[in-house]
Amino acid sequence: MLDKKKGRWAEELPFVLQTYMTTSKATTGQTPYSLVFGTEAVIPTELVIPTTRYPLQDQENNDRILAHNLDTIDELMDLTRIRIVAHQQRIAKAHNKNIKVERFQVGDLVLRKKFQNTKDPSTGKLAPKWEGSYLIDSKAGKGAYWLATLEGNVLPRSRNAIQLKVYFM
Repeated sequence: MLDKKKGRWAEELPFVLQTYMTTSKATTGQTPYSLVFGTEAVIPTELVIPTTRYPLQDQENNDRILAHNLDTIDELMDLTRIRIVAHQQRIAKAHNKNIKVERFQVGDLVLRKKFQNTKDPSTGKLAPKWEGSYLIDSKAGKGAYWLATLEGNVLPRSRNAIQLKVYFM
């Protein structure tokens, strides 16, 4: 099935975009098309085969429905904004419940987490995931700290407390 479509993505793209634009999204509860144009899209299939959602209508009834949709577009946008904010709050709550921020004091010894771009690719998966030891030089802000080497050289960027852990000697 997919072998027949290979290399024809440009021909299939309009159908994929139409499907995306006419599918209701969980975040907003609306379709992207209805948020832009203020009314639901009628897909070409519904012009040929009437569905229960879009019975055959006359021009006068259609104009009345469109006028009503345009009158209520502000309410639709307000409800959508409320849904988006509620969704963002749910996502933030789910994310924040697992975060354990450690508070460090100036002078504490810490290890810094190694990231993919700072790891030596030749060391493999058994390489240490932490590097250091570093001293907490000063507080950079809420949950962020300036680090210094044991010789006293301050590192160029501050680090988030999530990227640090206490080092016991």
